[in-house]
Amino acid sequence: MSIPDSKVLSRNGHGSHCSRCLVALPFSQVELDSSRLALVFYCLGSLDILDLVTSKSSDLDRETWKGWLWEQQTMGQYGGGFRPSPYSTPEDYNASSEYEVPHLVMTYTALLSLAILRDDFSKLERAGIIRFLRACQLDDGSFSALPSGGESDLRMLYCAFAISSMLDDWSGVDIDRAIAYIRRCYSYEGGFGQTPNGEALGGTTYCALAALHLAPETKMHPQTSRITPQERSRTIRWLVQNQTPSGGFSGRTNKVADACYCFWCGASLSILGAGDLVDERALADFLSNCQFKFGGISKAPGERPVDPYHTYLSLAVLCILPTDHGDDPSWKLPRLDPLWNATESTVEWIKNHVPATFPTE
Repeated sequence: MSIPDSKVLSRNGHGSHCSRCLVALPFSQVELDSSRLALVFYCLGSLDILDLVTSKSSDLDRETWKGWLWEQQTMGQYGGGFRPSPYSTPEDYNASSEYEVPHLVMTYTALLSLAILRDDFSKLERAGIIRFLRACQLDDGSFSALPSGGESDLRMLYCAFAISSMLDDWSGVDIDRAIAYIRRCYSYEGGFGQTPNGEALGGTTYCALAALHLAPETKMHPQTSRITPQERSRTIRWLVQNQTPSGGFSGRTNKVADACYCFWCGASLSILGAGDLVDERALADFLSNCQFKFGGISKAPGERPVDPYHTYLSLAVLCILPTDHGDDPSWKLPRLDPLWNATESTVEWIKNHVPATFPTE
């Protein structure tokens, strides 16, 4: 679909915003320091989409970033993975401390970040990650963020499934118990709640659908039975109804549009093979109006501050649901894998470098 009157996508401005955030956070985002590794992924992911990783950084920058990422890999009694950041770790910390544990979301984003930087993954503790995943799965099939506790919902389950898929090793996951948990999160509205009996949310609907498509076949849960045709139709209807008159998507029924939900809902429709039902012109116009003139994309038009999270997810959905902008090169973006949430070139790098060449157990 042609969008001749759309604004230019400020590629250089968005790249500069993310490059600045890799160096230091603005005061409005200091509270994100405890999730620094995820923030690094949103910055690097944006640069990857915009094909600016090498032009916005030096060889020394990229080696420094890789070194910092590997410093967050931790091993202990629960296995191995990546911690959020060193923000709360004293200089003389005990690596075996119960507080020095990996985090599911940070392990997922660390693998993606290192792949964007084209690391060879020679330092990856694969067997430790498998132990870590086992320690995080709970009796009800869900996963906690930390082996010692923390949030337990579909977001963590998706990260566990994505990590297992990247490793091409599912021995750390009870797939059938996990899928049964996903099924219990299905809402009468058509989306998936964060936990069983929860309100349908765009983000957790994406997590559920992506996880169901990532997991290999099992006798108890073959791919064809994981979501019925009736459920698929209901989910598609709910997702499409979440596109508001502004062109953006809301994450819950009767809520205002938010740039991040453009990805969660748009990617969900793509996974279900219904991306053609999105009004792509309206979506692109909404996201175009969320751009800040000095770089970065906000949650809604006129909202400030901008941040790497909304910047990345806005760019990501434009990769999944591209529109024809004629001869305007600013909108030409690479294809993105909706299941791993990474560009196809980064996905290919992961497939060639992350799986072990020998069994982890």
